[in-house]
Amino acid sequence: MANYIVLTNFTDQGIRTVTESVKRARLSQSTFEKYGCKKTAQFWTIGQHDIVTVLEAPNDETAMKAVLAVGKLGNVRTVTMRAFTAAEMEALTSEL
Repeated sequence: MANYIVLTNFTDQGIRTVTESVKRARLSQSTFEKYGCKKTAQFWTIGQHDIVTVLEAPNDETAMKAVLAVGKLGNVRTVTMRAFTAAEMEALTSEL
């Protein structure tokens, strides 16, 4: 499974209902699973982004569907990045 970092910011709707944020995060797990992904970590953060999530998915297309499904609810906007483990990076750079 590939790893993805999802940087998230609340929308106006999301910040108005911020007290429901943890509940929504728990519910997002089932949405991710519906699309074949697994949320391995989630953190609420201070700074440029409100939430950082670590997601596992079999491929980019699956990750995109899952993140769009969560975003479609209107509480957050996301930026998603493919992330590589040390082992994956070693394999990639071994051919350089």
